[in-house]
Amino acid sequence: MISTELYLCRHGQTDWNAEGRLQGQEDIPLNALGREQARRNGLCLRNILGAGASGFSFLSSPLGRAVETMRIIRTELDLPPDDFETDPRLVELHFGDWQGSTLDEVRKSDPEGPKRRKADKWNFVPPGEKAESYALLAERVRPVFENLSRPTIVTAHGGVSRCILRMYGGFDDRAAARGDIAQDRILHWLDGGLTWV
Repeated sequence: MISTELYLCRHGQTDWNAEGRLQGQEDIPLNALGREQARRNGLCLRNILGAGASGFSFLSSPLGRAVETMRIIRTELDLPPDDFETDPRLVELHFGDWQGSTLDEVRKSDPEGPKRRKADKWNFVPPGEKAESYALLAERVRPVFENLSRPTIVTAHGGVSRCILRMYGGFDDRAAARGDIAQDRILHWLDGGLTWV
């Protein structure tokens, strides 16, 4: 269980997000809309936390889109933009051989793969040496969140948000894997409850 207050922000949009590409661990930068989404989240946190934001720890995935999102958020909070930690365990799910492709492109070379994924999206592992399922990702990120010792703001990825919803939000496998993970809203954990802000 998470023992402290947490705000989890998905990174802002990238061009690959807009194109429906399986981004995974490819290091794709934010686009203009993504930067605006990150600013929105920073302003939201400023309105909620005010000067109290300086008492939080700040932690990000090391992928550039999450790091840039964190820098923008910290700028909106009037905090030094680069004063935060990264943790490699927070990188996105690896999509293996499918990474960089749209599902339509995958269907051309692997017609059955997307069908198997649709049947059990939470546990499906794409082909490829480094590929992961959401279930595997959840085991990778769980220690990060359960070892937080003080209130923390995290920037990470859609897959990480899905894991939080599954592990702590009461979502079942199907709902966690299929639900919409907004890039301009924030998951808030406090006292055993998980809400969107």
